[in-house]
Amino acid sequence: MDYELMQRVFPFFLEAAWITILLSVLTAVLGLICGILGTAARLSRFVVLRFLGTAYVSLFRGTPALIQLFILYFGGPQIGIQLDAFEAGVIGLGVNVGAYMTETMRGAIIAVDNGQAEAARTLGMSRWQAMRNVILPQAMRLMIRPLGVNLNALIKSTALVAAISVVELTYTAQRYIGSTYKPFEMFLIAGVLYMIIIYIVGLGVAWADRKARTT
Repeated sequence: MDYELMQRVFPFFLEAAWITILLSVLTAVLGLICGILGTAARLSRFVVLRFLGTAYVSLFRGTPALIQLFILYFGGPQIGIQLDAFEAGVIGLGVNVGAYMTETMRGAIIAVDNGQAEAARTLGMSRWQAMRNVILPQAMRLMIRPLGVNLNALIKSTALVAAISVVELTYTAQRYIGSTYKPFEMFLIAGVLYMIIIYIVGLGVAWADRKARTT
């Protein structure tokens, strides 16, 4: 193993790791927004909204994220959507993970006992008041760990944006392999950095879960 080479290229991998982190944060925020909207649509009393929510989840969970990125980045200009690689990566992965977050959030909400909502309604609360004051606080505790799983999967899926030339960890590894012919060392550095990022996120999710269960 070429330790000298690994030490020499490590600063460049750190720069790429920050791109991966930034991409993950922006994508997670967009995913949460899409997840909230998708959940609201899936649980709506209106048939049209339920249909749109179901179609969104089925479409983006039923097709590969890489194909979705290719359609957005390479096919977008044909229909007037001009995005650079980073923007396409954020939007493509964000909308994709939002479909998974939709089902995570919906599952947590419907897991709350129906008697809770009925009790709230007997106290004179509207459907929205019951959801906000009774159902959601309990559902939030149930969805933290599953959302953490979604977030871990998202961080790993950021490697897909290397296919559209976003200079994150995987793309950086591929670039240095082309000039050094040392695939083991390059992918080892990238893999360790991915593990560190995911480990830190896991600590944050575990802390949030403990906090939610003690309040």
